[in-house]
Amino acid sequence: MSDTARLGALVDQAQVLVCVGTGGVGKTTTAAALALEGARRGRRTVVVTIDPARRLADALDLGSLSNEPAPVDLGPFGGATGGATPATLHALMLDTATTFDDLVIRHAGHPEQAQRILANRFYRNISRSLSGTREYMAGEKLHELHESGRFDLIVVDTPPSRNALDFLDAPHQLVRLLDHRVFRALTTPARGMGRVVNRAAHTVARTGARAVGGEVVDDVVAFFAAFEGMEAGFRDRSERVGALLASPATSFVLVASPRPDTVVEAAYFSRRLAERALGVGALVVNRVHPDFGSPADTPAYAPAGGRGPVGERGPVGGGGPVGGGPGAGEGQRAALAALRRNLADFVAVAACEREALAALGDEVAPAPVVQVPLLDEDVHDLAGLSRLGPYLVGGDRGRSPLLG
Repeated sequence: MSDTARLGALVDQAQVLVCVGTGGVGKTTTAAALALEGARRGRRTVVVTIDPARRLADALDLGSLSNEPAPVDLGPFGGATGGATPATLHALMLDTATTFDDLVIRHAGHPEQAQRILANRFYRNISRSLSGTREYMAGEKLHELHESGRFDLIVVDTPPSRNALDFLDAPHQLVRLLDHRVFRALTTPARGMGRVVNRAAHTVARTGARAVGGEVVDDVVAFFAAFEGMEAGFRDRSERVGALLASPATSFVLVASPRPDTVVEAAYFSRRLAERALGVGALVVNRVHPDFGSPADTPAYAPAGGRGPVGERGPVGGGGPVGGGPGAGEGQRAALAALRRNLADFVAVAACEREALAALGDEVAPAPVVQVPLLDEDVHDLAGLSRLGPYLVGGDRGRSPLLG
């Protein structure tokens, strides 16, 4: 089975595809193209971005994305393949604060408790700006979509790779926070040792109030008091998100380009996944230069009107220089030399890319390695995504890259 067919099998079989990679390698475009292919194969598909950039909305011809799945009008690009059911594709962009609010409402013991938390100024600040909150809420949104049963395939477009590691770690970090003795003491002030710790906490709070203001400390204390009893629900959700990311239903698609820096970054991410007992399901390398062969293999250039290839003393076999003017043969030879130097540069670049990608392929083995050539047009809309799809999963590719 070819590597593109193996990636196509992932699109057919996986429940979650998480696209990861450094910035500028076409990760968002790859995620959108895989989602479109999933939809065209008859799977109810949603693509999720937790990257704050608008590239996904632009690629899908959507004016804006919200925190809820929005249907994508596929128009002429929604034709199902292989006798599949009609294509259905949705898209959303994570809204961290809204997702956090929904989570609080879901786990609060009663509406009054939820309202106390939602109105708390400390909560409103951390739900919008605390480091790691976006990554944790991305996992929560993924779990929500998976549990809803609305979709057969969820494609996740993550932030650049080292931040995407936070996305993988977020569920475990929250569990560690909930289990920390200080957190448990602050949220259970009425039980045993908690009373002692709570008195100590108030001493610290009084000291802190002089430094940052009493209202800030009051908000923090009120938040933890209101949170009492909700930690079990948060812990359970975090564990289930972690289990989903580690399950066979989830595959990670590592996206890179042949540039040396992105190859190094991709290898780093592959190793970090392996440390978590997670494997790379597929490697996609975008913008690969084609192999033009050696300049020495290139046939000599025959000028228009000539009867043979250009030789050392002009066109061989008579015919004279094009245009008949003096020096025309020398100009053609100079142009040919420049073209051959340009070709030699392309050959050298392609050779370096092949060497770097061979090492990266060994790093992610036995995952399929899909190389997408440098295309002659940017991919920025549904037409481009439709054209890109066959390079990822196989099929009719239409026009050739670069050469038209």
